[in-house]
Amino acid sequence: MNLRQVEAFRAVMLTGRMTAAAELMSITQPAVSRLIQDFEYATRLRLFERRGNQITPTQEAVTLWKEVDRAYVGLNRIAAVAEEIARQAAGTLRIAAMPALGNGILPRFLARFLRDKPNLHASLSGLPSSMVVEAVAAGQADIGYADGPLDRPGFTIEAHSLAAVVAIPEGHSLCAKEVIHPADLNGQRMISLEPGTIFAMRVEVALAGVSRLSTLETRLSHTALTLVSEGAGIAIIDPTSAVEFVGRGVVLRPFGIFIDAGFLVIRPSNQSRSDIIDRFSREFSTFHDQIVNRQTM
Repeated sequence: MNLRQVEAFRAVMLTGRMTAAAELMSITQPAVSRLIQDFEYATRLRLFERRGNQITPTQEAVTLWKEVDRAYVGLNRIAAVAEEIARQAAGTLRIAAMPALGNGILPRFLARFLRDKPNLHASLSGLPSSMVVEAVAAGQADIGYADGPLDRPGFTIEAHSLAAVVAIPEGHSLCAKEVIHPADLNGQRMISLEPGTIFAMRVEVALAGVSRLSTLETRLSHTALTLVSEGAGIAIIDPTSAVEFVGRGVVLRPFGIFIDAGFLVIRPSNQSRSDIIDRFSREFSTFHDQIVNRQTM
C-alpha cells in the first residue's frame, strides 16, 4: 500500500467515477484504475462493483472511506497549521513583563496581535522585574520586559529608553505649565514609588533640595496614578503606565530633567530565531511608541 493508491481511492469515492477521479488527480483514467486495483490487492478487499463504465462502492469501501477521510482531514489540518506557521499565525508565545507594562499597554497590544492568529497560543505573566529575568533565564518565557539595568550573561538585551513624565491631578494649578521643573514641586505633596528601585533613586536625585509637603509611597505605578487621579498628590512616573490614565483625572506634563523610565527587552542569547517572537517584539515597540508619543508630546 502507498499514499498514491489511497489518494486514488479517495478521489474515486469523492467523484463517483474513474474519469472524474483522473481529472481530480491530473492523471489518466487507466492510471487511476491501476491504482485502485493495486489498492484492492494491498488491502485484500473488494472495494468497487464494476458494471461496464459504472462503479459502485462496496460496504467495505464505505467503511474504509470513513477512516481515509478522517486521515485526510488530519493531513489538511497539518497543512493549514503549516501555512499559519509560515505566515506567523501559529505557535507559542510566552511573555513575562513587569507590572508597568503587563497591567496596561502590553495586554492591549497582545489582544490586537492575536486577532488574526487563532492558533497562536500565548501567555502573559505580570512579574517583578527580577522575576521576569529569572523566567527568561529558566526558559519559562520566550521574551521578557523588565526594568534595568541588567548586566548578566546569557541574554540578548534591547534597551528602550523613555523620559519620565509628571502626572498631575486634573484642575491642579500646575496643569497650566507646559513643562514641570523641580522648583515647581516645592511645597507639593508627592506620590513616589517605594525606595530600592533604580527609578526611585533617580527621582530622588532629581528632586534633591526640593521641599515637599509630604511623600506618599506605593509599590506600583498604577497605584500611584490612581492616587493622582483622586487628587492625593503629584507623581513623577513612567509614561508607559501614565498613558493609561489620560482622560481619567490625570494630566501629563514633561519633566524638566531627563529621568530614564524605560525598560529592557530580554531574550535568551541561546534562543533559536523565531519569526513570531521577532514580529511580536518589533510590532509592540512600534505600538508602544505611537501610544506614548501621542499622549505625552
